[in-house]
Amino acid sequence: MASFIIEGGHRLSGEICPQGAKNEVLQIICATLLTDEVVTIHNVPDILDVNNLIQLMRELGVEVSKLGVDTYSFKAEHIDMDYLESDEFLRKCTSLRGSVMLIGPLVARFHRALIAKPGGDKIGRRRLDTHFYGIQNLGAKFTYNDTRHCYEITAAQLQGTYMLLDEASVTGTANIVMSAVMAKGRTTIYNAACEPYVQQLCHMLNRMGAHIEGIASNLLVIEGTEQLHGTEHTVLPDMIEVGSFIGMAAMTQSELTIKNVAYRHLGIIPDSFKRLGIRLEQRGDNIYIPAQDTYEIESFMDGSIMTIADAPWPGLTPDLLSVMLVVATQAKGSVLIHQKMFESRLFFVDKLIDMGAQIILCDPHRAVVIGHDHKFKLRGDNMTSPDIRAGIALLIATMSADGISRINNIEQIDRGYQDIEGRLNAVGARITRI
Repeated sequence: MASFIIEGGHRLSGEICPQGAKNEVLQIICATLLTDEVVTIHNVPDILDVNNLIQLMRELGVEVSKLGVDTYSFKAEHIDMDYLESDEFLRKCTSLRGSVMLIGPLVARFHRALIAKPGGDKIGRRRLDTHFYGIQNLGAKFTYNDTRHCYEITAAQLQGTYMLLDEASVTGTANIVMSAVMAKGRTTIYNAACEPYVQQLCHMLNRMGAHIEGIASNLLVIEGTEQLHGTEHTVLPDMIEVGSFIGMAAMTQSELTIKNVAYRHLGIIPDSFKRLGIRLEQRGDNIYIPAQDTYEIESFMDGSIMTIADAPWPGLTPDLLSVMLVVATQAKGSVLIHQKMFESRLFFVDKLIDMGAQIILCDPHRAVVIGHDHKFKLRGDNMTSPDIRAGIALLIATMSADGISRINNIEQIDRGYQDIEGRLNAVGARITRI
């Protein structure tokens, strides 16, 4: 198990670039199974979850070539169906959350899939009902194998249909879309997720020969086609990393420029940080954050305490609430952080309380943060990263703290952030990996 040793109290300065979006590229890589032609993907981040999925694709028989620092080609001409049936494949699926999005492409093109319950973050219940019900509506049959602890999915011919999703699940929508593009007839998906990640997937599928209408809305209409073709695709910058860098700049009272952020795809993220009092400017496709000695949390118009909550797009992504909670610990004022989607994601706040933060954990979904206004710094401490987003939030906290801190289990951070210590040290941080 690796650890970070962080010397807090150093200001950052200069420019930093976000990596490619983790949540997008996992969908895009799975979608390459829908064709036997070459699909080339640019801006692929070098992170653990992505590398594990690429290796899983190789073992499935996909020809994968690394064409550049962040460019890969995929050719799924010959898939090893025996490996798909193997215990090794199922074991690897249990450690990789993104493996669930293999179901749609495999069933659409090969009429069969096996999947174990996927792993990933320990942030509460992350049900798969939306994935399963949607693909079942298209005609697939799901059977749970008690002996092998996996789901066996079969479908001789998927048939287009109308469906109203019970939740606007991003990965669920992606899985259903990848199933429907090769189904017979028309599929209508209402209450579809419309995050930029899903938009990017739909645009790529259309370039491959799919017929998807309603992109960027919650109503998708798909006319099935018999065959898809190769294409090229460039992954968006990671909006979660952009938000993380905004939070780092504010917490460390730093002047920082975040380069090439695809600003028009950030949605409500910049305005959400502005509600915490953080000044930032859009300069072309960059974000400039000036050094601030203090930042004050806004109140609602009636004077009541500010509430920041996650919501389906175009609402605030839940992946940034951990970062915003940490940033609020050094703001002037108070804020209620309401994490609606995952019931265990706020449990890392006890580490912040040990560091001197003033936080009231109301229940598994809500926490009130009373800001220090930079008058009292957090104290360095030893802690363990429970998941990707809490891990980066703890890293931000330790970068602003007095003294030396240690974060264990940083493999969780590596799952979502590429060479994070190298990139942050280049702009003034003091982080050592051991």
